[in-house]
Amino acid sequence: MGKSYREELVGVFGCPIDENPTVVVAEAAFKDLGIPYRYLTILVKPEDLENAMKALPALNMKGIHLTIPHKVEVLKYLDHVAEDAAIMGAVNTVWVKDGELYGENTDGKGFIKSLQDENVEMKGKKVMMLGAGGAGRAIAVELANAGAETILIANRPGSGRGEELVKLVNEKTSANAKYICWDHTLDVPEDVDILVNVTNIGLYPNVDQKPDINYATVKPEMVVCDVIPNHPHTMFLKEAEKNGAKTIDGLGMLVNQAVISFKFWSGRDCNAKVMKEALAKEYGVELED
Repeated sequence: MGKSYREELVGVFGCPIDENPTVVVAEAAFKDLGIPYRYLTILVKPEDLENAMKALPALNMKGIHLTIPHKVEVLKYLDHVAEDAAIMGAVNTVWVKDGELYGENTDGKGFIKSLQDENVEMKGKKVMMLGAGGAGRAIAVELANAGAETILIANRPGSGRGEELVKLVNEKTSANAKYICWDHTLDVPEDVDILVNVTNIGLYPNVDQKPDINYATVKPEMVVCDVIPNHPHTMFLKEAEKNGAKTIDGLGMLVNQAVISFKFWSGRDCNAKVMKEALAKEYGVELED
């Protein structure tokens, strides 16, 4: 057999999508492994999601990531959904097997790994989450599974997503969830151990925006996390740092969830260190040894 010029195709569907940096960690991982994979960053409008998902087997793609706004809507187009992803009601990773589409959610798992890497204890802790979208659903469930005792979920009124997520956590996990109506500048309760922004506030190009909370109520003993990877040192984290809080940016979550996703697609274990170094270089971020 002669030389093969074909590459295995994977990628991400989203809208907007131009600033999604996952391709950086993907290409670094594939180069490190020496495998012929290509990661495509694809703009898919909400009304085109069904056709885009149907195209995966036709194009012989190995799989796809889903980002805003597709993580919930995509469930109706899948043949199989992992149990934990079904509980969350959101999928961010799809792989193709024998022409059928399988869905899993690696967001929450990637987030939990980023906390574990920083030696953050979750068992018995009180968590406050800002937002209740697809990533928030995954993170709330995984935090509960990791032993978080109380999860406060703050979300804007009207959509019902915050109330729905509270109900999900209370019915499907052992954690105690409570809804906070986020229609004003929020104080962070002083007994909160972990504060997490799971909204897209601060996402490029709106890097000067930050969640509407009273940053004076952020305490030094709190761990403050943001899921936004671009630019990872968000205004939210900068404000928390002014009060002495330990902060964790979105680089670790993105890399860790990608490691899990790539395993589904390629069957190979990627080097998380190589991937994180590539993303840090992209943003000019210095990594601590």
